[in-house]
Amino acid sequence: MRDSCMRAPNRQRNDQSETSGMTRAKRTSGDELAMTLRPIEFQILLSLSGGDRHGYGILRDASERLGVPAPWGVGTLYRALRRLVDRELIAGTDRRPAPEEDDERRNYYRITPLGARVVHAEAQRLERLVQSAKRSGVLGPAAGGG
Repeated sequence: MRDSCMRAPNRQRNDQSETSGMTRAKRTSGDELAMTLRPIEFQILLSLSGGDRHGYGILRDASERLGVPAPWGVGTLYRALRRLVDRELIAGTDRRPAPEEDDERRNYYRITPLGARVVHAEAQRLERLVQSAKRSGVLGPAAGGG
């Protein structure tokens, strides 16, 4: 009877789950969206909210915003870009800068309307977490002891 204890084979889920379970999107009839973004995915969406960019431009923008070198490498960045394309949060774009300012090997990305809604919802969620931390004294003038 050992077979009865075996797991059922993995089936593709309607919520487009990543095998790690970290990135999950579910669309419902009211276009409600539940999404958990990895920090790199949030940073990519923030970068693309300011306009179309290529991979290295996204990395540079995130580094400037964070005030330190981006904490991930190029391979991690491109895997995250692929996940976001697969979830239709970003898309490739053919729009390019003037030829003298461009390198034909670069792939440019843009945020989609769905991606814009997701990054907005995630920013609001993070803002609520920060407000909660302030109310509990974890953040603010009295935080950190002394």
